[in-house]
Amino acid sequence: MHNDRPRRLSCTEQIGRQRANREAKCCSVTVFLSTLTPKFYFALTVTSSFISGLIFVFEWWHFRKYGTSFIEQVSVSHLRPLIGGAESSPPAPAAFPAGDGESSRQSMPECKVWRNPLNLFRGAEYSRYMWVTGKEPLTYYDMNLSAQDHQTFFTCDTDALRPSDTVMQKAWRERNPQARIKAAHQALELNNDCATAYVLLAEEEATTIVDAEKYFKQALKAGEMIYRKSQNCHSQSPQHEAQLRRDTNVLVYVKRRLAMCARKLGRIREAVKMMRDLMKEFPLLSMLNIHENLLEALLELQAYADVQAVLAKYDDISLPKSAAICYTAALLKARAVSERFSPETASKRGLSTAEINAVEAIHRAVEFNPHVPKYLLEMKSLVLPPEHILKRGDSEAVAYAFFHLQHWKRIEGALNLLHCTWEGTFRMIPYPLEKGHLFYPYPSCTETADRELLPTFHEVSVYPQKELPFFIHFTAGLCSFSAMLALLTHQFPELMVVFAKAVSAFSVMGLAEVSLGFLGILRPSVPVSLLPLCPALFSVSFPYLLISNCCL
Repeated sequence: MHNDRPRRLSCTEQIGRQRANREAKCCSVTVFLSTLTPKFYFALTVTSSFISGLIFVFEWWHFRKYGTSFIEQVSVSHLRPLIGGAESSPPAPAAFPAGDGESSRQSMPECKVWRNPLNLFRGAEYSRYMWVTGKEPLTYYDMNLSAQDHQTFFTCDTDALRPSDTVMQKAWRERNPQARIKAAHQALELNNDCATAYVLLAEEEATTIVDAEKYFKQALKAGEMIYRKSQNCHSQSPQHEAQLRRDTNVLVYVKRRLAMCARKLGRIREAVKMMRDLMKEFPLLSMLNIHENLLEALLELQAYADVQAVLAKYDDISLPKSAAICYTAALLKARAVSERFSPETASKRGLSTAEINAVEAIHRAVEFNPHVPKYLLEMKSLVLPPEHILKRGDSEAVAYAFFHLQHWKRIEGALNLLHCTWEGTFRMIPYPLEKGHLFYPYPSCTETADRELLPTFHEVSVYPQKELPFFIHFTAGLCSFSAMLALLTHQFPELMVVFAKAVSAFSVMGLAEVSLGFLGILRPSVPVSLLPLCPALFSVSFPYLLISNCCL
């Protein structure tokens, strides 16, 4: 009986057939490679270098703008679900255990924006800078925060009862400076004793500090009269209490700005007296940080004993810290040893007790705000400080260094001591800042907020410095390697063709087989942690896979 079933091949015959297929494929590859010219290899390497360069430029731009690698982000977010990797659950909020000393009293860090205690005058300083340079020193976000502050400080529910205050209520909401100034003049026409109108004119219309001081003196005269009236009737109703709070805010603001005018005009002792009187008269308004104005004025007088007395009162565990407090404390400690300090001598004999105290104070200050030293050491250029600052951020560093750099320069050797010791702080802080040493961990939100507060022409300082992703190094190397191959192919075409044919003939068959089984092998064998490498492996093997598939 005839059997129609095909005869099963033996193992020897199957191996022979597979070997024959491989030999046939190798012959076809050899024929294909023999037809390739040096121009083809040159075009291939140039194209590869160009594409790698584009990827490198895009990766660099994405990292500079968003702080992450685009290839890694796409790999983790898109390839992982396709390949079957488990979605990574968001990490649980880190628990920061209470440490010793100050860290036990500190709460979780928040990116809270504070009014700059030493903010400049818009008309007499910020506007003059814009006229000279053509650059806007204040951001819209910063000015919007100031508008909100003015509405909080200078308005209340009873403003509708007085036409002048009603006009000023609208003036604080105006975005156009000229419209605000015009509204202030209208309010003065309705009421010549409108203190808030004088405040607005002093801040925005006055083009010199002398003119601003004149307006503030008129505001002080009107504000004191209104404040006395409010004191007499504040207990009659909640509305009168709100009006008293508003009048108190106006009076404190005017007195503080008058003291700042005196400081800027060189009448420093008068400014110190005004600040001390203001702090005694309104002790509950410590959140306005008037003591920072006092510290700066006392440093200008070189009254270091008085500075130490102010620090003893305000450099307390329970009070919020600032760069002014931490760095002023470090400056006083450095003053005691800076004249005789020498790194060579200290390395031989060791540090004395006073020098250790100074170095520890510098480390404490740098840990609180690591952006300040580069401005004090003039390694980074300064800009005009914003009207609001973020504590521990670059905005606070700019504001502190803008006013205090001269005080560090005045003390001989202080900047030298800072230069020799400030970088040692980072060896004491655990990386990657999962906990602080003396303070709570450095907040991760400062960069975004500082970019909103500081002008666009200022390069925002970032801490901790972000390391370049692997794919920026990889694409840069790939681009350079491809460019080198293109150059060699152009200079030595015959030699490079022989080399390329030898390498391709040896490896293309294995790569072709790997490419055919790649998707089947990938799921069970590739760890989830290596997924970001998949696009890179594909980009490397793509030209060879293309050649092999053409051959097949």
